[in-house]
Amino acid sequence: MKNSPLSMVLGTGSAASGKVLTNFDLEKMVDTSDEWIRERSGIERRHILEESKTNSDLCVQAAQRALEDADIPADELDLIIVGTITPDSRFPATACRVQAKLGATNAAAFDISAACSGFIYGVTLADDFVRNRVGKKVLVIGSEVLSRITDWEDRMTCVLFGDGAGAVVIGSSDGKKGILSTYMKSDGRLGDLLYMPGEGSTHPTTHETVDERLHFIKMKGREVFKHAVRTMADAANHGLKEAGYHADDIDLLITHQANIRIIDAIARRLKLPEEKVFVNIQEYGNTSAASIPIALDQARKEGRLKDGNLCLLVAFGGGFTWGSSMIRF
Repeated sequence: MKNSPLSMVLGTGSAASGKVLTNFDLEKMVDTSDEWIRERSGIERRHILEESKTNSDLCVQAAQRALEDADIPADELDLIIVGTITPDSRFPATACRVQAKLGATNAAAFDISAACSGFIYGVTLADDFVRNRVGKKVLVIGSEVLSRITDWEDRMTCVLFGDGAGAVVIGSSDGKKGILSTYMKSDGRLGDLLYMPGEGSTHPTTHETVDERLHFIKMKGREVFKHAVRTMADAANHGLKEAGYHADDIDLLITHQANIRIIDAIARRLKLPEEKVFVNIQEYGNTSAASIPIALDQARKEGRLKDGNLCLLVAFGGGFTWGSSMIRF
């Protein structure tokens, strides 16, 4: 349990395109089937951002909803953190684009590249920022436009990913509610299990790298599955221990929505019943850093999180990165 005054989630918001790509649509694009995708991933559809829109546009939609939920104007924000691996551009940071579009003139802004753990990493930094009284209000966004780095000719990966954004406003706690624990970890030795080889200094963009399809997500699915279960179980246990709780104290578990089999495996390890595990992968697919904040916002809107409830957030992602956060709402 943290000894200094807690920070807390003041508001949540999320956004996704109205353009939906179903499993049946994918049947017409690659050698796959609705049954095969659902059985192996739990995904039925995913949202694809319109070509005219950018990541920062999604961020702003989610952010405006979170700010409205928190009843806070944008110019009261002290910091904006965006977790993403699909920024508007290499630089400036997408967070700076968001700052400009929101009119958050008093905020500092930067991006985090931690893949699917980006939102959890952002919450960890925001928690420290507020608890150490560097600032009072932080906007944390997880947002991805994975459709633009998805290889739509690769039947093993193109069925998995979607676009979306989720946001939270974090500020000082008004009592015992708040962020009770945070945890971050990484293992760079596993980096080549899930990565995009192109666009960096190793493989700068050329005609050859485009022809070799290096600017798309590459994944070794079986190895990722094994490490995902292990690392998220590690993150869950660390989060619980630091907060001083046991798994049976959890009211709701929200994991990164990567694969229904991974989610089920984590729930079994924690011995949690189905009603205590939030799942929306069927609607959104894997939205990387956006998956947990989208799920968190949806869980609140549906009444799955009530006053006093304990919620455990757990993520893993390419890098490998992983982490957790225990929050009392």
